[in-house]
Amino acid sequence: MTIAVAMAVLTACVPRYTLNGASIDYTTTKTITIADFPIRSTYVWGPMASIFNNKLKDMFANNTRLQQVKRNGDLVIEGEITRYEQRNKAVTSEGYSAQTELSMTVNVRFTNKNKHDEDFERQFTATSSYETTQSLNSVQEKLVTDMVNDIVSQIFNATVANW
Repeated sequence: MTIAVAMAVLTACVPRYTLNGASIDYTTTKTITIADFPIRSTYVWGPMASIFNNKLKDMFANNTRLQQVKRNGDLVIEGEITRYEQRNKAVTSEGYSAQTELSMTVNVRFTNKNKHDEDFERQFTATSSYETTQSLNSVQEKLVTDMVNDIVSQIFNATVANW
């Protein structure tokens, strides 16, 4: 009997952590609104917005118990893809480009209707490089997907993973 009571007390006092890092008080936060992020960049790759929007919504669907609603969620994430560009990263001894870096920046506005001190507007950036011997068309989908995964993780950590 004493052992059973001790075990009950010990398990009741154990802090609960989730493997995905989300620290959400589900008693007060039940819903999330994730707006579609339009592309506001001068350089554009068509599928980029849908890849980003789907991955962002999937991240919250798969790693939280928040119900996604069209408007008025307890948490609101909105913004736009503001930059998508490439630049030379490395040059050969002959003066030619050897590597090109692709970068993507997303502006995010986050609102927590229960804790407005957590609200923010911030930019998140990711980069990925490829050898200039490859064409951008041949590697673009993989590079964009990698950058989107990185940015979505950054957004998730900034909004619901309060480490």
